[in-house]
Amino acid sequence: MYLALLPVLIWLYLVLARGGFWRVGHLLATDAAATDAVGRVVAIIPARNEASVVGRAVQSLLAQQFAGELHIVVVDDASTDGTSDVVRTLAAQADASDRVTVIRGTGPEPGWSGKVCAMARGVAAASALQSDYLLFTDADIHHEADNVAHLVADARRLDSDLLSLMVELTVSNAAERWLIPAFVFFFLKLYPPPWIARAGAATAGAAGGCMLVRPQALARSGGLAAVRSQIIDDCSLARSIKRSGGRVALGLTHRARSLRPYGSLRDIGQMIARTAFNQLRHSWLLLIATQLGLIATYLLPPLLLFSGSRVGVTGGAVACALMCLCYAPMVRFYRLNPLWMLTLPAAAVFYAGATVYSAWQYQRGRGGQWKGRAQDLQGQ
Repeated sequence: MYLALLPVLIWLYLVLARGGFWRVGHLLATDAAATDAVGRVVAIIPARNEASVVGRAVQSLLAQQFAGELHIVVVDDASTDGTSDVVRTLAAQADASDRVTVIRGTGPEPGWSGKVCAMARGVAAASALQSDYLLFTDADIHHEADNVAHLVADARRLDSDLLSLMVELTVSNAAERWLIPAFVFFFLKLYPPPWIARAGAATAGAAGGCMLVRPQALARSGGLAAVRSQIIDDCSLARSIKRSGGRVALGLTHRARSLRPYGSLRDIGQMIARTAFNQLRHSWLLLIATQLGLIATYLLPPLLLFSGSRVGVTGGAVACALMCLCYAPMVRFYRLNPLWMLTLPAAAVFYAGATVYSAWQYQRGRGGQWKGRAQDLQGQ
Protein backbone atom coordinates (compact mmCIF):
# COMPACT_ATOMS: atom_id res chain seq x y z
CA MET A 1 0.00 0.00 0.00
CA TYR A 2 2.74 2.48 0.98
CA LEU A 3 4.74 1.62 -2.14
CA ALA A 4 1.70 2.39 -4.32
CA LEU A 5 1.15 5.69 -2.53
CA LEU A 6 4.74 6.92 -2.94
CA PRO A 7 4.67 7.83 -6.66
CA VAL A 8 1.21 9.38 -6.27
CA LEU A 9 2.51 11.71 -3.57
CA ILE A 10 5.58 12.54 -5.64
CA TRP A 11 3.52 13.49 -8.69
CA LEU A 12 1.00 15.47 -6.63
CA TYR A 13 3.93 17.49 -5.34
CA LEU A 14 5.31 18.00 -8.85
CA VAL A 15 1.92 19.06 -10.22
CA LEU A 16 0.87 21.31 -7.36
CA ALA A 17 3.95 22.53 -5.52
CA ARG A 18 6.93 22.64 -7.90
CA GLY A 19 6.31 26.12 -9.23
CA GLY A 20 4.14 24.98 -12.12
CA PHE A 21 7.32 24.19 -14.07
CA TRP A 22 5.32 21.98 -16.43
CA ARG A 23 2.91 24.73 -17.53
CA VAL A 24 4.88 25.49 -20.68
CA GLY A 25 2.33 27.97 -22.04
CA HIS A 26 3.02 30.25 -19.07
CA LEU A 27 6.76 30.16 -19.75
CA LEU A 28 6.73 31.18 -23.41
CA ALA A 29 8.17 34.52 -24.42
CA THR A 30 5.50 37.15 -24.94
CA ASP A 31 3.95 37.77 -28.33
CA ALA A 32 3.45 41.45 -27.58
CA ALA A 33 4.73 43.90 -30.20
CA ALA A 34 8.34 44.93 -29.66
CA THR A 35 8.78 47.47 -32.46
CA ASP A 36 9.65 50.20 -29.97
CA ALA A 37 12.43 48.23 -28.25
CA VAL A 38 15.65 50.21 -28.58
CA GLY A 39 19.10 50.27 -27.06
CA ARG A 40 22.60 49.00 -27.73
CA VAL A 41 23.04 45.23 -27.73
CA VAL A 42 26.32 43.36 -28.20
CA ALA A 43 25.90 39.69 -29.10
CA ILE A 44 28.82 37.57 -27.87
CA ILE A 45 29.32 34.20 -29.54
CA PRO A 46 31.97 31.84 -28.10
CA ALA A 47 32.90 29.45 -30.90
CA ARG A 48 35.22 26.47 -31.02
CA ASN A 49 35.30 24.49 -34.28
CA GLU A 50 31.87 25.75 -35.34
CA ALA A 51 32.52 26.43 -39.03
CA SER A 52 29.52 24.31 -40.05
CA VAL A 53 26.96 26.39 -38.14
CA VAL A 54 28.39 29.73 -37.02
CA GLY A 55 27.76 31.41 -40.37
CA ARG A 56 24.05 30.77 -40.17
CA ALA A 57 23.96 31.96 -36.56
CA VAL A 58 25.73 35.23 -37.40
CA GLN A 59 23.58 35.72 -40.50
CA SER A 60 20.42 35.43 -38.39
CA LEU A 61 21.72 38.15 -36.06
CA LEU A 62 22.64 40.44 -38.93
CA ALA A 63 19.06 40.08 -40.21
CA GLN A 64 17.45 41.26 -36.96
CA GLN A 65 14.59 43.74 -37.24
CA PHE A 66 15.68 45.75 -34.23
CA ALA A 67 15.26 49.50 -33.89
CA GLY A 68 18.33 49.75 -31.70
CA GLU A 69 21.98 49.00 -32.41
CA LEU A 70 23.30 45.44 -32.61
CA HIS A 71 26.98 44.55 -32.78
CA ILE A 72 28.30 40.98 -32.96
CA VAL A 73 31.49 39.72 -31.32
CA VAL A 74 32.61 36.21 -32.25
CA VAL A 75 35.36 34.77 -30.06
CA ASP A 76 37.13 31.96 -31.89
CA ASP A 77 38.32 29.64 -29.12
CA ALA A 78 41.42 28.18 -30.82
CA SER A 79 39.43 26.56 -33.63
CA THR A 80 41.15 24.42 -36.24
CA ASP A 81 38.36 24.32 -38.83
CA GLY A 82 38.36 27.88 -40.15
CA THR A 83 35.63 29.25 -37.90
CA SER A 84 37.09 32.77 -38.00
CA ASP A 85 37.38 32.72 -41.78
CA VAL A 86 33.73 31.73 -42.16
CA VAL A 87 32.59 34.67 -40.02
CA ARG A 88 34.85 37.21 -41.71
CA THR A 89 33.79 36.08 -45.18
CA LEU A 90 30.11 36.24 -44.27
CA ALA A 91 30.47 39.71 -42.74
CA ALA A 92 32.25 40.99 -45.84
CA GLN A 93 29.65 39.50 -48.18
CA ALA A 94 26.88 41.11 -46.14
CA ASP A 95 28.73 44.46 -46.11
CA ALA A 96 28.60 44.24 -42.30
CA SER A 97 32.26 44.08 -41.32
CA ASP A 98 31.75 47.18 -39.20
CA ARG A 99 29.09 45.32 -37.18
CA VAL A 100 31.04 42.10 -36.67
CA THR A 101 34.20 41.73 -34.58
CA VAL A 102 36.18 38.49 -34.70
CA ILE A 103 38.61 37.70 -31.88
CA ARG A 104 41.06 34.87 -32.36
CA GLY A 105 41.58 33.19 -28.99
CA THR A 106 44.39 30.88 -27.92
CA GLY A 107 42.46 28.63 -25.57
CA PRO A 108 41.44 29.10 -21.94
CA GLU A 109 43.55 30.75 -19.30
CA PRO A 110 44.63 28.55 -16.34
CA GLY A 111 41.70 27.95 -14.02
CA TRP A 112 39.10 28.91 -16.63
CA SER A 113 36.75 26.67 -18.58
CA GLY A 114 37.04 27.18 -22.32
CA LYS A 115 33.61 28.66 -22.97
CA VAL A 116 33.63 31.04 -20.00
CA CYS A 117 37.09 32.31 -20.93
CA ALA A 118 35.89 32.98 -24.49
CA MET A 119 32.81 34.76 -23.13
CA ALA A 120 35.03 36.94 -20.91
CA ARG A 121 37.16 37.93 -23.90
CA GLY A 122 33.98 38.90 -25.68
CA VAL A 123 32.86 41.02 -22.72
CA ALA A 124 36.23 42.80 -22.71
CA ALA A 125 35.84 43.62 -26.39
CA ALA A 126 32.26 44.78 -25.85
CA SER A 127 33.22 47.22 -23.09
CA ALA A 128 34.26 49.87 -25.61
CA LEU A 129 30.84 49.71 -27.28
CA GLN A 130 28.96 50.91 -24.17
CA SER A 131 26.11 48.44 -24.56
CA ASP A 132 22.84 48.40 -22.66
CA TYR A 133 22.71 44.61 -22.91
CA LEU A 134 25.04 41.72 -23.65
CA LEU A 135 23.49 38.81 -25.56
CA PHE A 136 25.39 35.60 -24.87
CA THR A 137 24.39 33.14 -27.55
CA ASP A 138 25.90 29.91 -28.83
CA ALA A 139 27.39 29.47 -32.29
CA ASP A 140 24.68 27.00 -33.26
CA ILE A 141 21.63 29.19 -32.49
CA HIS A 142 19.43 30.69 -35.22
CA HIS A 143 17.47 33.76 -34.14
CA GLU A 144 14.23 34.69 -35.84
CA ALA A 145 14.23 38.24 -37.20
CA ASP A 146 12.33 39.69 -34.23
CA ASN A 147 14.02 37.76 -31.44
CA VAL A 148 16.43 40.46 -30.22
CA ALA A 149 13.65 43.07 -30.20
CA HIS A 150 11.44 40.78 -28.13
CA LEU A 151 14.30 39.92 -25.78
CA VAL A 152 14.97 43.58 -25.05
CA ALA A 153 11.25 44.36 -24.69
CA ASP A 154 10.72 41.44 -22.30
CA ALA A 155 13.84 42.23 -20.27
CA ARG A 156 12.61 45.77 -19.74
CA ARG A 157 9.05 44.68 -19.02
CA LEU A 158 10.27 42.21 -16.41
CA ASP A 159 13.11 44.48 -15.21
CA SER A 160 15.45 41.51 -15.62
CA ASP A 161 19.20 41.70 -15.17
CA LEU A 162 19.49 38.30 -16.81
CA LEU A 163 16.77 37.01 -19.11
CA SER A 164 17.44 33.64 -20.71
CA LEU A 165 15.33 31.61 -23.08
CA MET A 166 15.48 27.87 -23.60
CA VAL A 167 15.74 27.71 -27.38
CA GLU A 168 13.87 25.14 -29.44
CA LEU A 169 16.09 22.09 -29.85
CA THR A 170 15.94 19.77 -32.84
CA VAL A 171 13.57 16.80 -32.86
CA SER A 172 14.28 15.55 -36.37
CA ASN A 173 14.60 11.82 -35.62
CA ALA A 174 13.24 9.22 -33.22
CA ALA A 175 16.10 9.53 -30.71
CA GLU A 176 15.62 13.29 -30.47
CA ARG A 177 11.82 13.05 -30.25
CA TRP A 178 12.20 10.56 -27.42
CA LEU A 179 14.89 12.34 -25.40
CA ILE A 180 15.06 16.08 -26.19
CA PRO A 181 11.61 17.12 -24.84
CA ALA A 182 12.36 15.01 -21.76
CA PHE A 183 15.68 16.83 -21.33
CA VAL A 184 13.93 20.21 -21.31
CA PHE A 185 11.23 18.84 -18.98
CA PHE A 186 13.86 17.60 -16.49
CA PHE A 187 15.73 20.91 -16.70
CA LEU A 188 12.63 22.94 -15.89
CA LYS A 189 11.76 20.57 -13.06
CA LEU A 190 15.22 21.13 -11.59
CA TYR A 191 15.01 24.91 -12.12
CA PRO A 192 11.33 25.96 -11.95
CA PRO A 193 11.13 29.34 -13.75
CA PRO A 194 8.67 30.88 -11.24
CA TRP A 195 11.13 30.11 -8.44
CA ILE A 196 13.98 31.58 -10.50
CA ALA A 197 12.02 34.81 -10.99
CA ARG A 198 11.13 35.08 -7.28
CA ALA A 199 13.50 37.54 -5.61
CA GLY A 200 13.54 35.79 -2.23
CA ALA A 201 14.03 32.25 -3.58
CA ALA A 202 17.46 30.64 -3.71
CA THR A 203 16.74 28.90 -7.03
CA ALA A 204 18.62 30.41 -9.97
CA GLY A 205 19.03 28.98 -13.44
CA ALA A 206 19.53 29.97 -17.05
CA ALA A 207 19.77 28.45 -20.52
CA GLY A 208 23.10 29.38 -22.03
CA GLY A 209 22.07 29.35 -25.68
CA CYS A 210 20.29 32.70 -25.33
CA MET A 211 21.02 34.97 -22.35
CA LEU A 212 20.44 38.74 -22.31
CA VAL A 213 22.42 40.36 -19.48
CA ARG A 214 22.80 43.92 -18.22
CA PRO A 215 26.55 44.71 -18.12
CA GLN A 216 26.16 46.59 -14.82
CA ALA A 217 24.59 43.53 -13.18
CA LEU A 218 27.34 41.31 -14.56
CA ALA A 219 30.02 43.61 -13.16
CA ARG A 220 28.25 43.86 -9.79
CA SER A 221 28.24 40.06 -9.48
CA GLY A 222 31.99 39.86 -10.00
CA GLY A 223 31.87 39.35 -13.76
CA LEU A 224 32.61 36.09 -15.50
CA ALA A 225 35.67 35.67 -13.28
CA ALA A 226 33.22 34.70 -10.53
CA VAL A 227 32.22 31.59 -12.52
CA ARG A 228 35.47 31.08 -14.42
CA SER A 229 35.90 27.38 -13.66
CA GLN A 230 32.25 26.35 -13.96
CA ILE A 231 31.24 23.99 -16.75
CA ILE A 232 27.53 24.59 -16.04
CA ASP A 233 28.29 28.22 -16.76
CA ASP A 234 24.76 29.43 -17.50
CA CYS A 235 23.21 28.37 -14.20
CA SER A 236 26.32 29.45 -12.30
CA LEU A 237 26.10 32.90 -13.87
CA ALA A 238 22.41 33.17 -12.99
CA ARG A 239 23.19 32.19 -9.40
CA SER A 240 26.00 34.75 -9.19
CA ILE A 241 23.83 37.59 -10.54
CA LYS A 242 20.89 36.69 -8.31
CA ARG A 243 23.06 36.50 -5.19
CA SER A 244 24.35 40.00 -5.91
CA GLY A 245 20.80 41.35 -5.92
CA GLY A 246 20.00 41.01 -9.63
CA ARG A 247 16.70 39.86 -11.10
CA VAL A 248 16.73 36.66 -13.16
CA ALA A 249 14.10 35.20 -15.49
CA LEU A 250 13.90 32.06 -17.62
CA GLY A 251 11.41 31.11 -20.31
CA LEU A 252 10.96 29.11 -23.50
CA THR A 253 10.80 30.34 -27.05
CA HIS A 254 10.10 29.33 -30.63
CA ARG A 255 11.92 32.46 -31.81
CA ALA A 256 15.37 30.90 -31.43
CA ARG A 257 16.29 27.37 -32.34
CA SER A 258 19.31 25.13 -32.35
CA LEU A 259 21.00 24.37 -35.67
CA ARG A 260 22.80 21.36 -34.24
CA PRO A 261 21.09 17.97 -34.52
CA TYR A 262 22.21 15.47 -31.90
CA GLY A 263 21.38 12.66 -34.25
CA SER A 264 22.02 9.60 -32.11
CA LEU A 265 21.54 8.18 -28.64
CA ARG A 266 25.30 8.36 -28.17
CA ASP A 267 25.40 12.09 -28.92
CA ILE A 268 22.56 12.85 -26.50
CA GLY A 269 24.10 10.64 -23.83
CA GLN A 270 27.41 12.48 -24.11
CA MET A 271 25.62 15.82 -23.83
CA ILE A 272 24.15 14.73 -20.50
CA ALA A 273 27.30 13.02 -19.27
CA ARG A 274 29.33 16.20 -19.74
CA THR A 275 27.70 17.94 -16.76
CA ALA A 276 25.48 15.47 -14.86
CA PHE A 277 27.93 14.44 -12.13
CA ASN A 278 29.10 18.04 -11.78
CA GLN A 279 25.45 18.98 -11.18
CA LEU A 280 25.46 16.46 -8.32
CA ARG A 281 28.55 18.18 -6.88
CA HIS A 282 30.55 14.98 -7.48
CA SER A 283 28.70 13.30 -4.61
CA TRP A 284 28.24 9.55 -4.82
CA LEU A 285 25.50 9.77 -2.19
CA LEU A 286 23.58 12.26 -4.34
CA LEU A 287 24.11 9.96 -7.31
CA ILE A 288 22.51 7.05 -5.44
CA ALA A 289 19.69 9.28 -4.19
CA THR A 290 19.06 10.53 -7.73
CA GLN A 291 18.85 7.00 -9.09
CA LEU A 292 16.37 6.01 -6.37
CA GLY A 293 14.34 9.14 -7.01
CA LEU A 294 14.14 8.43 -10.73
CA ILE A 295 13.02 4.87 -10.03
CA ALA A 296 10.29 5.97 -7.61
CA THR A 297 9.07 8.81 -9.82
CA TYR A 298 9.20 7.37 -13.32
CA LEU A 299 9.61 3.57 -13.20
CA LEU A 300 7.45 2.61 -10.25
CA PRO A 301 4.15 3.95 -11.68
CA PRO A 302 4.13 1.77 -14.84
CA LEU A 303 5.47 -1.22 -12.91
CA LEU A 304 2.60 -0.95 -10.42
CA LEU A 305 0.15 -1.37 -13.29
CA PHE A 306 1.32 -5.00 -13.50
CA SER A 307 1.40 -5.63 -9.75
CA GLY A 308 -1.83 -7.62 -9.70
CA SER A 309 -2.92 -5.69 -6.62
CA ARG A 310 -5.96 -3.42 -6.80
CA VAL A 311 -4.22 -0.83 -4.63
CA GLY A 312 -1.03 -1.12 -6.66
CA VAL A 313 -2.77 -0.83 -10.02
CA THR A 314 -4.82 2.15 -8.80
CA GLY A 315 -1.76 3.94 -7.44
CA GLY A 316 0.17 3.25 -10.62
CA ALA A 317 -2.70 4.47 -12.81
CA VAL A 318 -3.09 7.71 -10.86
CA ALA A 319 0.65 8.39 -10.90
CA CYS A 320 0.86 7.64 -14.65
CA ALA A 321 -2.07 9.99 -15.31
CA LEU A 322 -0.40 12.79 -13.36
CA MET A 323 2.86 12.11 -15.19
CA CYS A 324 1.14 12.46 -18.57
CA LEU A 325 -0.63 15.61 -17.39
CA CYS A 326 2.75 17.16 -16.55
CA TYR A 327 4.54 16.05 -19.68
CA ALA A 328 1.80 16.79 -22.23
CA PRO A 329 2.55 20.54 -22.53
CA MET A 330 6.19 19.82 -23.40
CA VAL A 331 5.16 17.30 -26.04
CA ARG A 332 2.82 19.93 -27.52
CA PHE A 333 5.59 22.55 -27.42
CA TYR A 334 7.64 20.29 -29.69
CA ARG A 335 4.60 19.58 -31.90
CA LEU A 336 4.83 15.84 -31.38
CA ASN A 337 2.21 13.11 -31.42
CA PRO A 338 0.62 12.92 -27.93
CA LEU A 339 1.65 9.26 -27.69
CA TRP A 340 5.21 10.46 -27.02
CA MET A 341 3.97 11.25 -23.50
CA LEU A 342 4.18 7.54 -22.78
CA THR A 343 7.94 7.44 -23.39
CA LEU A 344 8.91 9.58 -20.39
CA PRO A 345 9.68 6.61 -18.06
CA ALA A 346 12.02 5.11 -20.65
CA ALA A 347 13.68 8.50 -21.15
CA ALA A 348 14.24 8.70 -17.39
CA VAL A 349 16.02 5.32 -17.54
CA PHE A 350 18.27 6.64 -20.31
CA TYR A 351 19.16 9.77 -18.35
CA ALA A 352 19.80 7.72 -15.21
CA GLY A 353 22.31 5.68 -17.19
CA ALA A 354 23.93 8.82 -18.65
CA THR A 355 24.32 10.20 -15.12
CA VAL A 356 26.10 7.05 -13.97
CA TYR A 357 28.32 7.26 -17.06
CA SER A 358 29.08 10.88 -16.17
CA ALA A 359 30.30 9.79 -12.74
CA TRP A 360 32.42 7.04 -14.31
CA GLN A 361 34.01 9.52 -16.73
CA TYR A 362 34.81 11.86 -13.86
CA GLN A 363 36.42 9.01 -11.92
CA ARG A 364 38.57 8.20 -14.98
CA GLY A 365 39.78 11.81 -15.21
CA ARG A 366 37.71 12.51 -18.33
CA GLY A 367 34.87 14.57 -16.85
CA GLY A 368 33.27 17.45 -18.72
CA GLN A 369 34.37 16.26 -22.17
CA TRP A 370 33.65 18.95 -24.75
CA LYS A 371 35.40 19.78 -28.03
CA GLY A 372 38.37 17.59 -27.14
CA ARG A 373 38.81 19.06 -23.65
CA ALA A 374 38.24 17.44 -20.26
CA GLN A 375 36.97 20.33 -18.11
CA ASP A 376 35.66 18.62 -14.96
CA LEU A 377 38.61 17.04 -13.19
CA GLN A 378 39.24 15.89 -9.65
CA GLY A 379 41.10 18.44 -7.58
CA GLN A 380 39.88 21.44 -9.53
